[in-house]
Amino acid sequence: MSLYDIPVRTLAGEPHDLSRYRGKALLVVNVASQCGRTRQYAALEELHRRYGPRGFSVLGFPCNQFGEQEPGGPEEIERFCTTTYGVTFPLFEKVEVNGPGRHPLYALLTAAPDDRGVAGDIEWNFEKFLISPEGRVAHRIASRTRPDDPDVVARIEALLPA
Repeated sequence: MSLYDIPVRTLAGEPHDLSRYRGKALLVVNVASQCGRTRQYAALEELHRRYGPRGFSVLGFPCNQFGEQEPGGPEEIERFCTTTYGVTFPLFEKVEVNGPGRHPLYALLTAAPDDRGVAGDIEWNFEKFLISPEGRVAHRIASRTRPDDPDVVARIEALLPA
């Protein structure tokens, strides 16, 4: 199954077709509002705004599996993200990224190894997957690595289609 074939829902619960992102570079991130790494939202939004016109998008998937750091409902998550960080990138419904309830998107993503060659479970909130315009995982980036790290930015720029 291709990334573009996996059904997802928006934060509001509406069906959403990932194929609309075909041909774009993507940064898929499991996000949380009450995490020590929540400040990464600012850098994610900056990347989304800077590179969006060149064929790039951040996609945020809230997750409550790590320390219950995303306990809110859709309205609370949206309000927090927009008022605190000015988030304009797409946010999707809360998902499980590990375990038997793992969302199919994360089943596909977690099969990709990180820079150490390790595939498998997500370690914490804000783990990032850089997706090529063809829909393949190009890089898996640890949650502690900031989205605006020069190496991450260089990898994004190398994948931009436009």
